Amino acid sequence: MRTPCRRFWRRLKLKGIRHFVILLGTPRQKVIPAVTSESKTPLLDTIATPEELRRLPESKLRQVADELRTDLIDCVSKTGGHLGAGLGVVELTVALHYVFNTPDDRLVWDVSHQAYPHKIITGRRSLMGTLRQEGGLSGFAKRDESPYDAFGAGHSSTSISAALGMAVARDLSGASNRVVAVIGDGAMSAGMAYEAMNNAGALDERLIVILNDNDMSIAPPTGAMSAYLARLVSGKTYRTLRDTAKTLTNYLPGAVRQGARRTEELTRSLFTGGTLFEELGFYYVGPIDGHDLNHLLPVLKNVRDAKNGPILVHVVTKKGKGYQPAEHSEDKYHGVSKFDVITGTQAKSKANAPTYTGVFAESLLKEAAEDDKIVAITAAMPAGTGLDKFQSAFPKRCFDVGIAEQHAVTFAAGLAAEGYKPFCAIYSTFLQRAYDQIVHDVAIQRLPVRFAIDRAGFVGADGATHAGSFDTNFLAPLPGMVVMAPADEAELVHMVRTATLYDEGPISFRYPRGGGTGVDLPTRGEALEIGKGRIVREGGKIAILSFGTRLADALAAAEELDSFGLPATVADARFAKPLDHDLVLRLARDHEALILVEEGAVGGFATQVFQFLSQAGLMDSGLKVRALVMPDRFVEHATPEAMITQAGLDKAGIIDAVFKALGEQAKRTMHA
Repeated sequence: MRTPCRRFWRRLKLKGIRHFVILLGTPRQKVIPAVTSESKTPLLDTIATPEELRRLPESKLRQVADELRTDLIDCVSKTGGHLGAGLGVVELTVALHYVFNTPDDRLVWDVSHQAYPHKIITGRRSLMGTLRQEGGLSGFAKRDESPYDAFGAGHSSTSISAALGMAVARDLSGASNRVVAVIGDGAMSAGMAYEAMNNAGALDERLIVILNDNDMSIAPPTGAMSAYLARLVSGKTYRTLRDTAKTLTNYLPGAVRQGARRTEELTRSLFTGGTLFEELGFYYVGPIDGHDLNHLLPVLKNVRDAKNGPILVHVVTKKGKGYQPAEHSEDKYHGVSKFDVITGTQAKSKANAPTYTGVFAESLLKEAAEDDKIVAITAAMPAGTGLDKFQSAFPKRCFDVGIAEQHAVTFAAGLAAEGYKPFCAIYSTFLQRAYDQIVHDVAIQRLPVRFAIDRAGFVGADGATHAGSFDTNFLAPLPGMVVMAPADEAELVHMVRTATLYDEGPISFRYPRGGGTGVDLPTRGEALEIGKGRIVREGGKIAILSFGTRLADALAAAEELDSFGLPATVADARFAKPLDHDLVLRLARDHEALILVEEGAVGGFATQVFQFLSQAGLMDSGLKVRALVMPDRFVEHATPEAMITQAGLDKAGIIDAVFKALGEQAKRTMHA
């Protein structure tokens, strides 16, 4: 998942957001040393559900949190997954489940890669060894996995909207449960969070939002005075006096009444901050130390018992808290492979071919070194998209806009309108969030924004929420959009060059997560002819047309088909839009069967081919056409290889499609 937008809050210049906190000293926090898988967790062993947690005295919760952190480190060291964010919310997780009556009280985790501790204490501890593995636990909150997962989330900034919907549903139903949204880890940099808060404030809905500020960029380190003030302003006495004062001020003249309310808000925010949230209609409490249960528990109890309006509790935490390697390297331990608990050393995959992400980054660097109009944009994923290297080389030409894909796309459109060459590097699954901007701000205006679409296709352990299934489907229908997909890493180099030189409108290229095929890489890419594919293998009655990185399996299938006396032609489409009509016509007219292969959902590249064949009158010519695409369902987490096999997009699946297309004739060929 995504790293926080570190500069978002520092750069926020809204009037009144700056505040002052009197510090009487921050209590020292116990740092949990690196632990081994042999660490004992006697108290945690007695807790199977939050109900059992709530039976413990408060004095035992510190031990529960320490053991939970130990258990989390041990679990993730064996499976890999998201680590840093979960370590940062251990105490918060314990406090929330202790104070609130979950699952009747709804707990909504934003992004939810921070929800591993939540999974451990909500009846899934014994299954943590299956985390992110086929048939095992999801790496995110998932409604059908547990009643404690009130709302599923793999993307960011949705928690407040969902929680507000739940709160309104509660009131419409006459229920009395609480609804709590936990948002943080960069998710507050997305506009959707503020849209939801604005709506919640206008509705004056009874809702609790926990802002998990793990970058310490809104507030300075918290201390005894800030904790005292948080308890004070969240307490019943203060709120009763405040509500009474509000009632009395209703009898004052309008201007005086407004002045009195503003005076109370500004006086309180002088010490606690939160003017921005107050303006959105939230009652602000904080900042408080998110690792000190003595601070957390009384505040959470106070806001739990509040009867009116939305409340925001600002909690400051440390990402990676309690595990030294994670504390010292937040980015590297945000998401981890299996690692040694003692040293923190992560298991490295075998060094084979370079990754597609790395090839894209290196190719873009070469182009940018010779063209100062090239700029790069990422939405809170500089390392994930490879743009961290670009950022180091060209800091003034690289922009991390936070978790704000809509803004990223329109920002890129503005740059393009002024003659720059923006490369907008966004994961396929995250680009979906900016579709309206792609249509209206880029495509309609024919602006040459370059979309580098990472994580296209199956992504493995992150599952359905992160699969790059739909980018070809939603881009190819747009008039004037160029949609490319490289067959291998060398083709990716050529497509980066092609995108650099193309200035007639928007252009995109999609590529998968992970390593390439190991082909030799060109020193510099060559511009491809727009809308032209290539024949890579000549054959006989069978034609296989691949779009993207399934080409290697198509070639392997063709080799095996030779042994059955079925020589196959293999072609690389390169472009889904504009489609190479001449290539498709040649394959359709010269072959008995045409197999289309793409690692995308129904409605993508194959649909473009079917549309053209239909218009050309070739669907009625006896040509046997079969499309191999992702299944028409959301595919759960597994290894990418298993996903591809199950979808029938590997060599065996292609061969099977050939025999099914040819029917009895193919069987006779086999037996002969």
